[in-house]
Amino acid sequence: MPRPIALVTGASSGIGEHFARQLAARGHDLVLVARDESRLDALAKELEGTADARVQVLRADLTDDAQLAAVEARCRDAGAPIEVLVNNAGFGSFGAFHELDLDTEVREIQLNVVALVRLTHAAAGAMVPRGSGGILNVSSLAGYQPGPMNATYGATKAFVTSFTEAVHEELKGTGVAVTVLCPGFTRTGFQETASAPAGDVPGFMWQEAPEVAAAGLDALAKNRAVAIPGPVNKLLGGFSSVTPHAITRRIGGAVIKRATH
Repeated sequence: MPRPIALVTGASSGIGEHFARQLAARGHDLVLVARDESRLDALAKELEGTADARVQVLRADLTDDAQLAAVEARCRDAGAPIEVLVNNAGFGSFGAFHELDLDTEVREIQLNVVALVRLTHAAAGAMVPRGSGGILNVSSLAGYQPGPMNATYGATKAFVTSFTEAVHEELKGTGVAVTVLCPGFTRTGFQETASAPAGDVPGFMWQEAPEVAAAGLDALAKNRAVAIPGPVNKLLGGFSSVTPHAITRRIGGAVIKRATH
């Protein structure tokens, strides 16, 4: 029997790399998508050797319309159907919104929201008629409340969470699982890339990328609408869900001011 195929975006590092490793270990062949082709090639070669997986490398900048269209086409390919889509690609920015580069903020929305929506649409359109498949969209606890100094990123993740929960409900009974993964602080280098201060975050609040990836894949296998990995994150997510935004945004603003002064 052929192995099912999983497509992972943002697969060259961080949580995305561990999604790829764990999916290969769980018996999937892979399509790896990211901008860094050399890192994808190295990962593909490793997984072909250690996990006996067939791996296709698809270099793409998902903020580029033509390159995104190529990945959408791969999601729709009935000749080698995608059984699992992991929308993991994304990035964040940090600073007062009016001082940040606007083109970068718009690109952040294009990657975190537009690319995810288009790939979800392409994959679901292929999966629903055949009655099988799974879509895992990576969001963040940052989407549970307004995030001063992190306004665009938090807003994109709020969209991803709401959107994915809605699609999960729409596709109940179709055989297609849809899950949103909402991690908290994860050791991936994300904070450094976003220039976000994280030095004051206590150690117990951090998780490792492999455990976050495993939590997402396990939740998808059970078709859970939402996966929040780790007991501390579950507590924070619950607190944010029931606390008025007028309070959470002020708390967030106070924490950021303390971290940056």
